[in-house]
Amino acid sequence: MAIGCGIVAACVGRTDNCVGQLGNCVELQTRPGVTERVQFTAAPSPTASAVLLVGGNGVVADVQRNFLLRVRSRFVEQGISIAVFDAPSDQSAGMSMAYRTGASQAQDVSAVVRFLKSKADVPVWLIGTSRGSVSAASAAAQLLPQQVSGVVLTSSVWNGTTSALGQIAVPTLIVHNRDDGCSLSPFSGAEAAVAQLTRAPAKELLAVSGGSLRGNPCEALSPHGYYQVDDKVVPSVIAWIKTHR
Repeated sequence: MAIGCGIVAACVGRTDNCVGQLGNCVELQTRPGVTERVQFTAAPSPTASAVLLVGGNGVVADVQRNFLLRVRSRFVEQGISIAVFDAPSDQSAGMSMAYRTGASQAQDVSAVVRFLKSKADVPVWLIGTSRGSVSAASAAAQLLPQQVSGVVLTSSVWNGTTSALGQIAVPTLIVHNRDDGCSLSPFSGAEAAVAQLTRAPAKELLAVSGGSLRGNPCEALSPHGYYQVDDKVVPSVIAWIKTHR
């Protein structure tokens, strides 16, 4: 899939506008007149890279307690470089569902994948949580296996995610909390989702339980966001990625 600039390195600019910055903040020109800001952190001698796709409205500044943002440093510590995907310039008020499932997002994600490949020639994975799983599944369904080596979908919002599952042709791990109280992502949808991964060469459901609830059951500080049960999720996700390289 083509991106706005033929050579990714020529499209990268530094910016100091990242919130909760970990690593370097870079800006990519992904489509004509559109830029995508990512927070990139390189792992020492990386064995893989991952694009992290957050939930909520997709604007990183608005979701600082998001599960993936809370645990991102643990991926780096285990040899996985990360790029946190922020809302692109034409979605600055928040990513619409049409964007998360559409070709424009796939093109933006493709640009980030190419950026990661320019940093280290290792497998690139997409990891999404909540509405970010809509983005991860949709992008994985549209990009080539040569671009994306696998996908991890956590606490998926099933409306928007399930329609892409049958088109994903790379190893896929679905992670879900049995105690997820969010009406948009009930645990009951997880086994059916695995069954829909008919083209994935490897697939698995990682089911966990527990977590604390502080506020909205669809937000980060809840079982939906694996609040206080991160250790039941993160090591297993990292091990799965390394096993399915």
